[in-house]
Amino acid sequence: MMQTELANALVEAGRFFFSRGWVPATSSNFSARLDDERALLTVSGRHKGRLSSDDFLRVSIESGFSLEVGRRPSAETLLHTQLYAREPAIGCVLHTHSMPATVLSRLTEGALALEGYELAKAFPGVSTHESTLTIPVFANDQDIPRLAAEVDAWINRHGMPVGYLIEGHGLYTWGATVDDTVRHVEALEFMLECELWLRRVG
Repeated sequence: MMQTELANALVEAGRFFFSRGWVPATSSNFSARLDDERALLTVSGRHKGRLSSDDFLRVSIESGFSLEVGRRPSAETLLHTQLYAREPAIGCVLHTHSMPATVLSRLTEGALALEGYELAKAFPGVSTHESTLTIPVFANDQDIPRLAAEVDAWINRHGMPVGYLIEGHGLYTWGATVDDTVRHVEALEFMLECELWLRRVG
């Protein structure tokens, strides 16, 4: 996809997520790979339900720095670019702030196991509801390079998960395309909501 097409796809994702209550206020950030060296990322402080194609900028995958003078990317840019740098097949990274993801991230230490869900099959390589999706949970940290290093260390030890949670902060997930990643967000958000209901009633 060209830059304009990618931006428009992310704009549409933002509107959908906002309609579901997953990106309140100016929370969250979205990105898509442009090529091996650059990614398109939301400009800091933009409302994700009201994005336009002007609300994105180009960043370096290697450094995470803005490639556009005077425009500032999200403070969490490194959490996007580290995924593009380590896995060429990743074409999109989406970060949401839903209530279930935020609450569960505060109730769970270490990792959340999603077991027995048919929607697990929304992810590549998962062919049965008998699979377990392990979602690591990281402590929130305003030092993003340090947090990115923790994410890298976990992946090095355990392999690539389908997504992860940051405590009190929400969900990160990714995919080969914007459409794939939107599907992954929708599947994970549904399973996280189910987990929260199970804790409430069980």
